[in-house]
Amino acid sequence: MSIQEVSGELIEDFELFEDWADKYEYIISLGKDLQSMNASDKTDENIVKGCQSQVWLTARNEDGIVFFDADSDAIITKGIIALLVKVFNGQSAKDILNNDLTFIDQIGLKEHLSPNRSNGLVAMVQKMKIYALAFSK
Repeated sequence: MSIQEVSGELIEDFELFEDWADKYEYIISLGKDLQSMNASDKTDENIVKGCQSQVWLTARNEDGIVFFDADSDAIITKGIIALLVKVFNGQSAKDILNNDLTFIDQIGLKEHLSPNRSNGLVAMVQKMKIYALAFSK
């Protein structure tokens, strides 16, 4: 599935919920479903700078397709990184770089996050795009 298709499904999922308490529960469930990251990858080098919570992110390139592994020590933050992994995982570096992630605004996520979490979200997206940029060369 393309980034747009995955994003579209997420928008539909979020539309099922009437209030943000339910939407946060959905985000938390995404975090719980995120595959655990190897403890050996939870290093300072893999920490996303700019997040209040600890978020670890690694990426690998397999024949032009980018795969991410991520984890966090905070449940909502883990759900947010899981959301991004769901959208970007298995996509080409070019598609990751060229996507503006409008779905984040469409689901209202940024406006419902604290300023610190919102900054963390931006930092996570930036780190994922930096990996994609490195893999696109």
